[in-house]
Amino acid sequence: MSGAEAAVRARTLALLQADAELAGLVHGIFDGVPARATAPFVALDAVEGRDWGTKDRAGREVRLTLAVHGAGAVDGAAAARIEVGARAGGAGHGSRTSAEEGQEQG
Repeated sequence: MSGAEAAVRARTLALLQADAELAGLVHGIFDGVPARATAPFVALDAVEGRDWGTKDRAGREVRLTLAVHGAGAVDGAAAARIEVGARAGGAGHGSRTSAEEGQEQG
């Protein structure tokens, strides 16, 4: 994992853990899937980076996967709360949800 991926992972985890509304919906927000946890919870899974720099500009795309584990309406409420944060720019400049990416491809 490069420095960019590590920085995005750490920042995302910190933002999610600092979200009091999200914390009220789930039992925990973890870096990876914990060995023992009670649902519902949020796990920060894979973080992947890809160089997209050009001859005259540096650039790197970083994608991460968040998983909401749990039951029923709580999953939906927690996922909606995470999307609100992403839309507000909490996950970083230029962050997009998978739903937005699907709309671009469709």
